[in-house]
Amino acid sequence: MTVRAPLLPPTEKPRVLVEHPDFYVVHKPALWLTHPVRARVDVPDVLSYMRAETGEPDLAPPHRLDRETSGTQLLSRDPDAARRFFTLFKTHLVGKTYLAVVHGSPDWERYTLDAPLGDLGLGGANRVIIRQAVVPDGRPAVTDFRVVERRGGFTLIEAYPRSGRLHQIRAHLSHLGLPLVGDKIYGPDPQAFLDFMHHGQTLELTERLLLPRQALHAARIAFPWAGTQFAAEAPLAPDLRMFWEDLAPTE
Repeated sequence: MTVRAPLLPPTEKPRVLVEHPDFYVVHKPALWLTHPVRARVDVPDVLSYMRAETGEPDLAPPHRLDRETSGTQLLSRDPDAARRFFTLFKTHLVGKTYLAVVHGSPDWERYTLDAPLGDLGLGGANRVIIRQAVVPDGRPAVTDFRVVERRGGFTLIEAYPRSGRLHQIRAHLSHLGLPLVGDKIYGPDPQAFLDFMHHGQTLELTERLLLPRQALHAARIAFPWAGTQFAAEAPLAPDLRMFWEDLAPTE
């Protein structure tokens, strides 16, 4: 039986961006889970960390960021707030804006992709069961994109998903021929995710992908609360900013 190698340890800890009487907005570092899951390797999670730091056992995440995605993560502080967030998310009243570093440079500055997403299915070139794709019988999915900057064959893109499908931004960017840098499932290397599952995040894999994680950051979250419109932002994570600033500017 193949034993998976350890994951790279996170280099940051979660930090509170906003402390509200009903909720926290926390910066989730890359390589942290949102909440604990049963896995073959130990991975730190934001929920357990924040419960220990605050002594608040009722903390709960009304949404979830992927392990490799950094940025704004909500935690409700009591059951009433949790129920209110459930309604806000169910009625699509929570707006989330992401920053993504992608391979390639699109011929547009703004673009809205309205394309249904669903399971691609195993077979052919796909050997990853959870991979999503634009398929005719998929669930409706709409994402707004805006180019922020272009550098050396890469583009920094702002993404605003109007729906909340699994891997929506990653799958939509891949469909547009603009895969995320570091993405093991939707990137240009179809073998990357399988190599990761068997051997962990090796130096060789990081060199192939250019980053040890997908270049996706939850930059802003906004929603109505107590009669006002609340918003919180998290600057682009240091590792992504360093990668971006090291690229040669496009002339």
